[in-house]
Amino acid sequence: MTSPHAPALRHSLAEDIYALLIGCSLISVGLMCLHKAGLVTGGVAGITLLLSYLVPMTPGNLFTTINIPFLLFAIYAMGGKFAFKTLVASLGITFFSGFIPHVMQICNVQPFFAAIFGGTMIGMGILSLARHHAGVGGTGVITLWLQKSRGINAGLVQIFIDTIILAISLLFLTGEKILLSAVSACAMSCILIVFHRPGRYIGH
Repeated sequence: MTSPHAPALRHSLAEDIYALLIGCSLISVGLMCLHKAGLVTGGVAGITLLLSYLVPMTPGNLFTTINIPFLLFAIYAMGGKFAFKTLVASLGITFFSGFIPHVMQICNVQPFFAAIFGGTMIGMGILSLARHHAGVGGTGVITLWLQKSRGINAGLVQIFIDTIILAISLLFLTGEKILLSAVSACAMSCILIVFHRPGRYIGH
């Protein structure tokens, strides 16, 4: 058993790269599921999906474009190392969002399953990045900064932001899709609430 006073184990470069690859691929698969079902979710992923139904850009390209101002904030709030990893993650999500459809097609997905599975995959991807001092950018930068600087749980802040995103989505989506999108946002945030808690993970 690890002593509570033992120093945290530092991640190696190979571990960071592995985590970024896993996180980006999980997020991309989650976005594919939700996009196929015509749903949105919380965070920058939700903003990306919502805009993808309104403008002629792919979710991957929109993801990177939306992230630019948040990446600038990340440099100020979380430091250059976090901002660099977040930039790499953002570009990785753009890459995987374009690459995965060439090797895997989602022809049909039941909307409720898409909400649960897609939201959970995005949440696990965000968790993989956060454990290695990176983020997906967007609202995730704000939630991680508030947890680091103010001790406010990232998952709870994410739920508040997601509520605003879903409220805006009411202008463009049906009531049924909004409800399912809320399910997906809850699935994503619950991953962070349960697993991304101070003291439960000693690596950094």
